[in-house]
Amino acid sequence: MSQDRKRAQEYVVIRHRPGYRLRRTAILLVFSVVAAVAGYATGLAQGGFRFSNVEASNDVLEEELDTLREDYTEARQQVINLDRGRAIDEQALNQARKTIVELETRIASLKSDLTFYKNIMAPSETSKGLQVDSLTLAPDRQPGAFDFKLVLTQVGNNKSYIAGVVAVNVIGLRDEEKEVIALRDLSQDIEDLGVKFRFRYFQDVEGLLVLPDGFEPLEVQVVAQAEGRKSSQAERTFDWDDLTEN
Repeated sequence: MSQDRKRAQEYVVIRHRPGYRLRRTAILLVFSVVAAVAGYATGLAQGGFRFSNVEASNDVLEEELDTLREDYTEARQQVINLDRGRAIDEQALNQARKTIVELETRIASLKSDLTFYKNIMAPSETSKGLQVDSLTLAPDRQPGAFDFKLVLTQVGNNKSYIAGVVAVNVIGLRDEEKEVIALRDLSQDIEDLGVKFRFRYFQDVEGLLVLPDGFEPLEVQVVAQAEGRKSSQAERTFDWDDLTEN
């Protein structure tokens, strides 16, 4: 009889341990939000993000943004409750705060994507037709190597495809003399001087470039030339330091 009473008392203590319910709720919230974000990111990586209908992409992104904002608000309130209660272990609290940062980053990324699509569908009068939208560089593990991503867009009139070639040159100094090197000579992913493109809304050109020894890059020049009925040219020059400062 005494052993049964002792077990019952232990059970009562566990059931009424301070912060137990808050801790359980926090952990469930954190894993639910992280799972949702991870699932969405996996979907993007598998190619589900690239829709042929840009207007549909806008709707999906706006719905996802609203959902993330709700999760963000709920997670922030949970952190406030945990801070006040002081009855949660440090690990769970840190995980909740980490989730807040991940949500903020994801929301910022979604806003950027929405702006990108809206600019394609509703451009200003001075930015229609073929455009060199962006160029990004990310350092690779190999010294002097960078992963690059060039984005071309067709702004405004997207009813038909636009096709042509785009040339990329890296301008810099070697032995204090100006030198221009074609992307083809820096990347094994590029075979021709002009990379062919054909798209309605946008197209990415990606790969790895490796700088030669003794070469100091200063600028990257991009020239896109559309052919046929939509013949036009778009040119843009990027400062190397701006591309690699992050």
